[in-house]
Amino acid sequence: MLKLDNVHAFYGKSHVLHGVHFEVRAGEIVALLGRNGSGRSTTVKAIMGMVDGSGAIAWRDQPIMGRKPFEIAHLGIGYVPENRDIFPKLTVHQNLQLGEKRGAKDARWSFDDMYRLFPRLKERQHTEAGVLSGGEQQMLTLCRTLMGDPDLIMIDEPTEGLAPKIVELVAEYLRELKRRGVSVLLVEQKLTIALEVADRCLVMGHGQIVFEGTPAELKANAYIRKEWLEV
Repeated sequence: MLKLDNVHAFYGKSHVLHGVHFEVRAGEIVALLGRNGSGRSTTVKAIMGMVDGSGAIAWRDQPIMGRKPFEIAHLGIGYVPENRDIFPKLTVHQNLQLGEKRGAKDARWSFDDMYRLFPRLKERQHTEAGVLSGGEQQMLTLCRTLMGDPDLIMIDEPTEGLAPKIVELVAEYLRELKRRGVSVLLVEQKLTIALEVADRCLVMGHGQIVFEGTPAELKANAYIRKEWLEV
């Protein structure tokens, strides 16, 4: 579905990605791992058209490098940024409405689905999003993106700073995506959740992919974990 070939990305004169290659297939969860500064978030932003880049990015064999973010979103790619970007003065339900894909008769996701996945959002549906806890805001951002009915969702650090109970809810959310055939590119630092939910793991270091394999293969590779993941 999604394929990157020799992707380079830049912030001004700063060269961040150095020839990134990988793909995400239909219905699979791919975890993109690495330390802070390794290029993971930049990779997702390059796919979404949010940073300057070169190389080739294809979505369903259609080139998307150089397209605007809203055009890429309309093609069926969802993005959950690390900073959440909720609308603080709108209610939970209104935030979800803004994410809704208009005119989609056969959309996979409904408001009831969102409230079933995260019952806390149902309790808070008439509350302004700006007063939600960090965990509740993360739930809302995940669900708002899903309301757009993407075929691939890219999620940047969804468990950062969350309590263990909320982390488990996020893990169940990811499993539900897989059950419904949605592909996921998961940017994570927590090796535990990645090994638990991912079909394949990619490890980044210095703007390049330094490892690709199954969770079992990553678990067995002490050198990669020590060199590129462990603090």
